[in-house]
Amino acid sequence: MTVSAAEPASDGGLGRRALRGGFVVMGGQLVRMVVQVLAVVILARLLDPRDFGLLAMVLSVVAVAEIFRDMGLSTAAIQAKVLTPEQRDNLFWLNSCIGSGLALLAFVAAPLVADVFHEPVLVPMTKVLALMFLFNGMATQYRADLTRRMLFGRLVVADTAAPVVGLLVATALAVAGAGHWALVAQLLTQYLTVLVLVVVGAGWLPGRPRRDVPMGDFLKFGWTIVGSQLIGYVANNTDSVIIGSRLGAGPLGLYNRAFQLVMSPLGQLRGSTGTVGVSLLARVQDDPGRSQRYVERGQLALGCTVVAGLGLIIGGAEPIVDVMLGPKWDVATILSLLALAGAFQTLSLVGYWVYVSQGLTRDLMHYSVVSAVIKVLCVVAGSRWGVVGVAVGYAIAPALSWPISFWWLSRHANVRVAPLYSGAGRIALITSVTAMGAWAGASISDDSVPAVLSLLASIGCGLSGYALLVACVRPIRADAMMVFAATRTAMRRR
Repeated sequence: MTVSAAEPASDGGLGRRALRGGFVVMGGQLVRMVVQVLAVVILARLLDPRDFGLLAMVLSVVAVAEIFRDMGLSTAAIQAKVLTPEQRDNLFWLNSCIGSGLALLAFVAAPLVADVFHEPVLVPMTKVLALMFLFNGMATQYRADLTRRMLFGRLVVADTAAPVVGLLVATALAVAGAGHWALVAQLLTQYLTVLVLVVVGAGWLPGRPRRDVPMGDFLKFGWTIVGSQLIGYVANNTDSVIIGSRLGAGPLGLYNRAFQLVMSPLGQLRGSTGTVGVSLLARVQDDPGRSQRYVERGQLALGCTVVAGLGLIIGGAEPIVDVMLGPKWDVATILSLLALAGAFQTLSLVGYWVYVSQGLTRDLMHYSVVSAVIKVLCVVAGSRWGVVGVAVGYAIAPALSWPISFWWLSRHANVRVAPLYSGAGRIALITSVTAMGAWAGASISDDSVPAVLSLLASIGCGLSGYALLVACVRPIRADAMMVFAATRTAMRRR
């Protein structure tokens, strides 16, 4: 891929632009996370665990098609130094055609999905949900274009409005007694809303496909990304498939609600910050010094905010479940373990940014194989002890694999990992202290104390522990000041 148009000359200009975009995305994702949590809270009181388990069964199988729907072409478009309008149009038609083909395949394969879990009701659910491949296929290159142009605000509008509309539709149908169909409608409404809004936000319509436009580099890059994503799919869905096939829809519904409460919002947040991180690092990939600085700052920014926030969930899981889900959802232990897994996963996220931005997709795939094997082995071993055992395995796996990710990165990328290890150590200390404070705050409350007050005490004690650590430990204070300074820089006018 050829060299792009000139990027901003100053480190500060590009960094400030990326930081501002990052905080726009973070702000939008915080709103989206609130909506997602509201969806969990509201729908958990209107529907049964079995309803959520049925949807999780379908998605755990058909989600593999989402990998092939994208074909890694969105990442290829973002990472490319030059992307002509003709190449962009060709990529749109490729993704749309793949999405249409996968929708048809999912429709035909619906009986097989039902056979995997011995649930006949999955046949009509799968056939209707096949439409999500068509909607997502058409939206793929619009999202990539907005990311490439750093028009993150328009992406935020789409990603924030879609779950709001989906929640309204699902709530109305759940109140009307639609059961699991309310969840199906919620998902399809979200995908359709995103498609409409990204088309409007991007402001272009595709031209006809052109055969004389060079596309080989995009397809080669995309196929390598697909390999890594396919491996990740196997690892990330092993837990749902094992619980659903061995224990049934009810236990899977319980696990899924805990997962949705913490891991889904976290995944959205990591994904959106990843679009900013990859976009920025791709622009400075020829300047190792600037790239190193951005990687280190990105890790600390995530650690001092997102990972520390997960510490509050790890320690305060009990009151969180009581307030958010209610008495019929006994998933506090599962929630705490999943939050721990999320913390380790986030620690290794910057490595993924480096792999993709520097085009090291083959090396990423090799690491993904190792990571996937570790996760599958841990989850399968844990499944002997039921749903909680699966959650334990899910948490242990990233704790084992994230140090390996930095070591592997040091062998293949132009990045120094010693600062990343030390930064991760400080982040782990912050998270541990925050989690212990949150646990202490939750533990001082007895059954006579309202759950909301217990949750507030947990949050207050967790944040107090964080503040005390910042005040007493100089390196951590420096990290916090760096994140604060980055926030001010992002908010300042250029």
